[in-house]
Amino acid sequence: MTAHPLLAELARRAGAKAHEATSACACGAATLADRPDATVVRHADTVAKAHAPDTDPAGLAPRLALAARIPDILLPPLTPAPAALHGRLVTFWPYGTPVDPDDPDLAPWEAAGTLLARLHRVPAPTALPQMRGPAKAAHAVARLRAAGPHPAVAPVLSAWRALPAWARAEAPMPDTITLCHGDLHLGQLVRHPAPDGPWRLIDVDDLGVGVPAWDLARPAAWYACGLLPPDEWTRFLAAYRAEGGPAVPGDGDPWAALDVPARALTVQTAARSVTKSLAEGRVLDEVEQCLVDACARMGSVPPQLTAGRAK
Repeated sequence: MTAHPLLAELARRAGAKAHEATSACACGAATLADRPDATVVRHADTVAKAHAPDTDPAGLAPRLALAARIPDILLPPLTPAPAALHGRLVTFWPYGTPVDPDDPDLAPWEAAGTLLARLHRVPAPTALPQMRGPAKAAHAVARLRAAGPHPAVAPVLSAWRALPAWARAEAPMPDTITLCHGDLHLGQLVRHPAPDGPWRLIDVDDLGVGVPAWDLARPAAWYACGLLPPDEWTRFLAAYRAEGGPAVPGDGDPWAALDVPARALTVQTAARSVTKSLAEGRVLDEVEQCLVDACARMGSVPPQLTAGRAK
């Protein structure tokens, strides 16, 4: 099957960029992702990414500049500005070895917590927009509403409505000075230089200022739902605290800060799961049903509305 024009041209551009760096390129090529919101190809040690069609150039530029400025935390881009290709913004990056999803025992929870704390302590540039975490959650809920009837829709939407307006992207976030990743999960870590260099965070699309607890919310939500073992959650949280991360208190119960973001990420993930099951014409699997059940339980316990920088 012939690749679609964007994918074929992106592969060609990745190859050209790789050949600028070396005349002895091994020329190994692969498509790493091909989704509506991102198309990513690799050629040897160079990665080319076509960002989502609605990506704002004015928002991407300061994010790229920041990644270039803190290469000990974020993987730095190979070029300072994006190119244009088939109506998409394209950026180029060095290749890094991703987390192995088939070997959970080697998951770099300590590295994730440490890098996240360091990111949260970097002074945010004044040109940086709000991080896009709540907006992505709102988009997932909007897609769920449009997907059609399903028994799981009601508890997911009820949990969503109980959240404060800022967590639904309907009001400004209560923290406007803390630098956040916006979409933190283990897929956002790579080793660079590959294959066994230090861990770095990738994906600047959602980077911005906001409530730092949002970046801890996905593992917190999975832990609260029983989907992440307590030991892994403890390793992640302990590493974050040891590095002086500002999202939660340095000791004691972290949930006053984590409760609202963790609920929002649970709703977002549940909404995506239900939408996907409807599109595929299947019942929810065990993990997806667990997320929906968590949304149903949220209705009986109001969220803790303490959010922002931990004191």
